[in-house]
Amino acid sequence: MNIRETIETVDKMRPNQFSDSDKIRWLNELDGMVKKEIIDTHDGADLVTFTGYDEDTDQDTELLVGDSYTDLYLLFLMSKIDFFNAEYTRYNNDVSMFENRYSEYSAYYNRTHMPIQKCSIPL
Repeated sequence: MNIRETIETVDKMRPNQFSDSDKIRWLNELDGMVKKEIIDTHDGADLVTFTGYDEDTDQDTELLVGDSYTDLYLLFLMSKIDFFNAEYTRYNNDVSMFENRYSEYSAYYNRTHMPIQKCSIPL
């Protein structure tokens, strides 16, 4: 899923007053978190490039998380929209589903990628 598809889908599911720039900033926040907390802790992290997103980023840019877990982006953006609209019941539901899905993605990544091995024995 790319930036444009994600924003268009969220706008259909949860009409809102937030700009594309706001949503791109939130997608940047999430992919930065995915890169730092999940990808960078595994071998091959140097093969995944993430330089961040801003309003000048091509909206056809593919997001980091693969197709099976793209609902992460939708849930994250919807939770941000609900939070800033002070719709806290909706926010709590969305963020709970997001956290569950993020945990599932992290577990999947851990199963399919070798963690970086750190030698704790002095040589």
